[in-house]
Amino acid sequence: MDRQALIENSHRYLSLSKYNCISKEKALSDELVSIKIFSEPIVAITDACNPRFKNLKSNEIIGEHFMLPTEWLSEANSVVSFFFPFTEAIRDSNKVNMSYPSKGWLNGRIEGQFFINSFSDFIVDFICNSGFKTVSPSIDKRFFSNADNDSRGINKLYTSNWSERHVAYVCGMGTFGLSAGIITEKGMAGRLTSIITELSLLPDDKEYQHINENCIMCGKCIKNCPVNAISFKNGKNHEVCSKFLNLVLSDNHPWYGCGKCQVDVPCEDRNPKS
Repeated sequence: MDRQALIENSHRYLSLSKYNCISKEKALSDELVSIKIFSEPIVAITDACNPRFKNLKSNEIIGEHFMLPTEWLSEANSVVSFFFPFTEAIRDSNKVNMSYPSKGWLNGRIEGQFFINSFSDFIVDFICNSGFKTVSPSIDKRFFSNADNDSRGINKLYTSNWSERHVAYVCGMGTFGLSAGIITEKGMAGRLTSIITELSLLPDDKEYQHINENCIMCGKCIKNCPVNAISFKNGKNHEVCSKFLNLVLSDNHPWYGCGKCQVDVPCEDRNPKS
């Protein structure tokens, strides 16, 4: 079992899974039926004891509630981050009206997350069946996210005990943009997931000099944001963004999303500095 085996099985699952296509039952418009949601993923790997994980426990980054890989799995040796880019069809649909998310993007966000969760289940089972304990924190019963009110004593809003974005950064997947998303070699328009495994995998050992290293600071995401939630000075205002997402959800329940900061930008489907 090595990196190549993970990549090959990730691609195989993507090509065979019915969840990577928008079904007739879920499509928000007829032209979205059978549209593929994601293209081939990329992978980044780091050691489970990478000291940068401990940095995430700082209150200035996430906080003490962030669980280290070894707190999720005591036998942990490796952490693997996966990035699934949205297909061109999903991305392009969201460029037509920059003031409101497209139906294609809403389908991609919600049905896409269902695919991400099913993939996470698959890859955990695949490695476990090879004899190595593995967990995916985002689908683990211990995972929690504090978007509004928290019942576990964490007063900090817009936080969780396992952040896919920060984990991707530590793994060497990419760096943050002004809009707080991760700019990977395949851009930022997509979804992340990760696993923690007992399996020892060769780490990428990629370290960045700055958290915004891949961002060219062009400001296009600032212009794209329909509610002015992004600025050069303060980055992304999660509260303003969240309020807009709640309005979208109230109009389209259970679908929500926006993604205007991820499309029609230089970092949409590539690293602009590569």
